[in-house]
Formats: sequence, structure tokens, C-alpha cells
Amino acid sequence: MVDSVSLSDYQALADIRYRIRCFVNFSEACARDVGLEPQQHQLLLAIRGLPGGLVPTIRCLAERLQIEHNSAVELVRRCVANDLVVKRASERDGREVVVTIAPKGARLLEKLARAHRRELRSMAPLLIDAVEVVVNGGRAKRRRKAVS
Repeated sequence: MVDSVSLSDYQALADIRYRIRCFVNFSEACARDVGLEPQQHQLLLAIRGLPGGLVPTIRCLAERLQIEHNSAVELVRRCVANDLVVKRASERDGREVVVTIAPKGARLLEKLARAHRRELRSMAPLLIDAVEVVVNGGRAKRRRKAVS
């Protein structure tokens, strides 16, 4: 059987992209408001939110940010220059560079995380509705209230 795509699927897919884009725009504006470039915020978040067992090496961070290795090196260099992160040689392999968050970076990341959490709580119900339309074949449970 062919899995056909309905008009409601297209509308939901468009709505998902719209709501994600709105969140990305919000996130980028928040980063700039505290004096960070969006990629600097993303780097801090990638380090702090790294799943257990992973080490924040340049290679790992490049993968998490979906950027080239040399772009990650430059991003880390700029963050070190702005006192956002600290880099050191890995104890496991001295050729690897491990990146950790500096106190200034931690303070800014905390402020941004609070703002992002508030924004997600307000926008999540509509995003979840749109995802459910696609996943459940046109049926979504309506959630119009913000999550607390």
C-alpha cells in the first residue's frame, strides 16, 4: 500500500517548520541580547548538554553542531578569546583538545536556558499538535494551554 500524503500532512509539516523557525529566531535573538553570537550559544549548550560518556572534544562538538572540524576550531578559538570556554589537552590523548565552559559562559548559558525553557513551555503545545497530525495520520490531541 502506498503511503499517501494528505493536505493536513502538508499543512502540519509546514506548521512544524514554521514553529521551529520561530523558535530558532527567538533563540538567536536571545543569544545576541546577552552579547553572544548564536553559534557561541550553541557551542555552550552542546558542551553542557553532552550525553554522558561523551567527552567535549573539538571533533565531538563539531559533530554535535553539525559543522566542519576547522569551523569548530575557529568557534572554540573565538569563545576562548571571549572567556566563554577553556580548552586543554586531553588526558587520554594529548593530540585531542577538550573544551569546558568558563564561569562567564556558564552564567550566560544559565540565563539563556531559563529564557528558552519559558519560550518552549509557551510554544510546545502547538508544535506537539503539528507533530501529532503527521505521526497519527491527521489526528492531533488539541493542547492550547501552555505547559507549566
